[in-house]
Amino acid sequence: MRGEGVMLSEEDGQQALRLARDAIEAYIRGGKRIDPDEYELSRVFDEKRGVFVTIKKQGMLRGCIGFPYPVMRLKEAIVEAAISAASSDPRFPVLSPDELEEIEIEVTILTEPVKLDVKPRDRVKEVIVGKHGLIVRRGPYQGLLLPQVAVEWGWDAETFLEQTCLKAGLTPDMWLDEQTEVSVFEGQIFNEERDRSV
Repeated sequence: MRGEGVMLSEEDGQQALRLARDAIEAYIRGGKRIDPDEYELSRVFDEKRGVFVTIKKQGMLRGCIGFPYPVMRLKEAIVEAAISAASSDPRFPVLSPDELEEIEIEVTILTEPVKLDVKPRDRVKEVIVGKHGLIVRRGPYQGLLLPQVAVEWGWDAETFLEQTCLKAGLTPDMWLDEQTEVSVFEGQIFNEERDRSV
């Protein structure tokens, strides 16, 4: 993976999911913020990492918030992103306690975004669907889509670029403009499987 930091193990991923769920449940049920320092976690959680927490209900998006850049320790970022995904995603109402049993949580740990340093028309050749997530930035406008989004929707690289532009509030062809900055990142994705006995 480009970017920095070691890969998380499957066990680390399960710890990340547990932390995210505990953060959501404590906040939604009682308005409390858990302290990630009270958890026994591997050392990777003390590294600064970008992370997104996605909440799904019956397979449909119910909230997704995160930090594209490594601005805080991973364990703190997971807690903040989880609470925000459950309570502050402007596209959805605040999660209710009744929904907690119905949701599935996904945690995506990001590598540091790398700016594509090629001519705009060549950007499409640099984007690998299924591997890369995208950030499009132009002036005050910014849009981000995680790697799994392109796969879930069956997009090719060009459509992925167009959709990220739209997410940023730009016209879909803006990735072809010199003034638009396009960055790629990679993500390690961990999902809850709610049908398994825990």
